[in-house]
Amino acid sequence: MQRTEKYFEQDAFRTECESVILAAEPDEKTGGGRIALDGTVFYPEGGGQPADRGTLTLPDGTVLRVSDVHEQAGVIWHTVDALPAAAAPGAAVAGCIDWDWRFDKMQQHTGEHILSGILHQMFGAENVGFHVGTEVVRMDTSVPISPEGLRQAELAANRIVWQDVPVLISYPTREELAALVYRSKKEIEGQVRIVTIPGADICACCGTHTRTTGQVGQIKILASENYKGGVRLSVVCGARALAAAQAMRARQAEIGALLSAKADQTAVAVHRVYDEYTALKFTHFGLCSQLFDALAQLTAPDADAIRTLPGLDPDGLHRLAVRLTEATTGLCAALTPTEKGTGYCLARRDGDVRALTKALNAALNGRGGGKPGICQGSCAATPEQVERFLKENNKL
Repeated sequence: MQRTEKYFEQDAFRTECESVILAAEPDEKTGGGRIALDGTVFYPEGGGQPADRGTLTLPDGTVLRVSDVHEQAGVIWHTVDALPAAAAPGAAVAGCIDWDWRFDKMQQHTGEHILSGILHQMFGAENVGFHVGTEVVRMDTSVPISPEGLRQAELAANRIVWQDVPVLISYPTREELAALVYRSKKEIEGQVRIVTIPGADICACCGTHTRTTGQVGQIKILASENYKGGVRLSVVCGARALAAAQAMRARQAEIGALLSAKADQTAVAVHRVYDEYTALKFTHFGLCSQLFDALAQLTAPDADAIRTLPGLDPDGLHRLAVRLTEATTGLCAALTPTEKGTGYCLARRDGDVRALTKALNAALNGRGGGKPGICQGSCAATPEQVERFLKENNKL
């Protein structure tokens, strides 16, 4: 079968084409199939960039929706939602890509080139992983980069955008390629396509790109994390960067409204609320300690002590159980009601509560464990049901 001519390599802004069907294969599972064309504007998935989507229209007006595109041995196959008899080899077909989808990928891919090139220039970082996702572009670097370093690189990358320099495509000869210094330099069969962004990057790439860097709009690093000796970046460009900024502004406005603070004062207001929360937390800790002491003082030295208090967190349950063991050698249990049942902490001074905990979990759909003298967990029963079980089985 002849190879498919790639119109998108000649002009990434071309959205339509008139083609001839080379082959058509049905897919019995989906009711659709796949179609190979002699030439196409549809970019096939590859190089970290998702495939285009769009439509193929037959001469009789039937519209086939293209959901995926792949290349095999130089032939580009288009996955379609239906395969009527008219979609046969030799038939003409009109292709049209989803331009909004394509241009978004062009912005992301070109922005990735710019940022990767800048990171390579500034830190010697290699791009060891790249994928244009539906929400962000994921980039993995070969070396660690500090937050300040990323801030500087982001600024440098956006300066290239502001300069609106041309994105150049070339097909050097083998001799020219051997002398050329570029990223992703490795042995590639056939003609190598070089994408050059003056001042930023030179890289071998088969993807679609904007004509100039200004069309990228903006490059924004949303997040970074340490990953396999380097950093993993979440990046957005163009319309995605604008949407991210708008969403961030909306969240800031919502926070400001909750804290009665102006947009430029939300950080100050959050710090104030955090300080107030910390002070209340210490006060609450002290009041709980007084309450636990009072409950311990009401406990006889050899009696069981099963106490239920609402609103205790796991640390509070643990503290209450431990405090009760200081007052009695009997079974001590701190219980608190939860949305799904009961949180518990069982303890016994110089004893072992693991068997009792295991039995409780089995009987009351619970989970938890711990050391011989103290175990903690939760179950799907009410505090009253837990207390009844403990009283009936506290000899375990």
